[in-house]
Amino acid sequence: MVMEKGKSLPKDPWHRKYYWDLRKNAWNCARCSVCKWVDSWEVKSARFAKICPSSLFYLFDAYSCQGRMDVALALIDGTLKYEDSPALLDIFYKCNMCGGCDAMCKRVQDMEPLRVIQEMRTRLVGDGQLLPLHMPVMDNLRKEDNMMMKPKAERGKWAKGLKVKDLTREKAEVVFHAGCNFSFDETLGKTARTAVTLLQNAGVDIGIMGKDEACCGCRAYEMGYQGELTKYAENNIEAWTNAGAKTVVTACSDCYYGFKHLYPALGSKFEVLHIVEFIDRLIKEGKLKFTKTVPLTVTYHDPCHLGRRDHVYVPGEAIMGLYDQPRNIIKSIPGVELVEMERIKEYAWCCGAGGGVKEAYPDFNAFTAQERIEEATATGAAALVTACPWCERNFLDSLNGSKMKVYDIVELVQQAI
Repeated sequence: MVMEKGKSLPKDPWHRKYYWDLRKNAWNCARCSVCKWVDSWEVKSARFAKICPSSLFYLFDAYSCQGRMDVALALIDGTLKYEDSPALLDIFYKCNMCGGCDAMCKRVQDMEPLRVIQEMRTRLVGDGQLLPLHMPVMDNLRKEDNMMMKPKAERGKWAKGLKVKDLTREKAEVVFHAGCNFSFDETLGKTARTAVTLLQNAGVDIGIMGKDEACCGCRAYEMGYQGELTKYAENNIEAWTNAGAKTVVTACSDCYYGFKHLYPALGSKFEVLHIVEFIDRLIKEGKLKFTKTVPLTVTYHDPCHLGRRDHVYVPGEAIMGLYDQPRNIIKSIPGVELVEMERIKEYAWCCGAGGGVKEAYPDFNAFTAQERIEEATATGAAALVTACPWCERNFLDSLNGSKMKVYDIVELVQQAI
């Protein structure tokens, strides 16, 4: 990139580190609005043609990817100061970090807008520009090691009575990481129990950390708190190493994304699998067989961190993620019929819970979930199936009288065994 006339490299260490890379992405934004829409050749209807929740809800360009690139550029260049705009924090935090804009932008310019937003959040936190609405959950994380506003002592309750190895005292090839949501949400906890039981019955040498399990740190990282990610990653890596584990399995897409994409830079060398990968593998190997028919029409919601956030992008090819495995599982269950929504895979509409939105902006969070429920309802399906506790909880909380059932894919598997 040719430096604009009159510009010089900033002296501030953060700016020097990111100036060329982040500024290049922000400056090169063509303001084409591709980041707001599903690719034109994939649009099925005007009703479900948008991909960016914040631009649709707030209807102001600052809350779109291209608007955030403008603000990021101004902050990087120093033409905008924190005190100049009371809405600055909202501009960067009223974003689900779903990656829809990022996937669409890559079709046009192969840029990294989501990374710019992430780094700007990290910069805000580093400069003490903290979002007050995030402070209660961050305080609880530091005190109780979880994002659910619950006491740490309750973390192992989900596994009470479960006959599984305690990896604080024993060793196993595979460690199952439940994550904060499955550990503290009593409604969802049964999914974690079922996942562990399925793997045990298939002969997998598996164990859990139980009450000593800690947060993955990835949700805090997306809010801009990089130090929390480092802290929890180091803690988990040490615990898994001491337990002799070779593989880490989780049923939470947020945890999966962090373990697979963020932890390696901090020293992790473990194989990381989401439970849908493991179940799909067991079905293909004949170690998991279905004996019951489940007469149900379902539609599947792709969690962002399991889909387009879990991608290796090659220009001209699809945005890859774990798309086939959950669909393979659903299609293999006797009696189940899968009908797809209009926006699927890399085009999927976010559930609304990501990026700290659920904790700070409940109206925006609920709007995003309800939009997806309407899309699911339009398929004629009786149930909405997903593979992430954050998505499941968000949909359950946003049904608003809808008769749509909501299941984790593990629950559906259990019904057929």
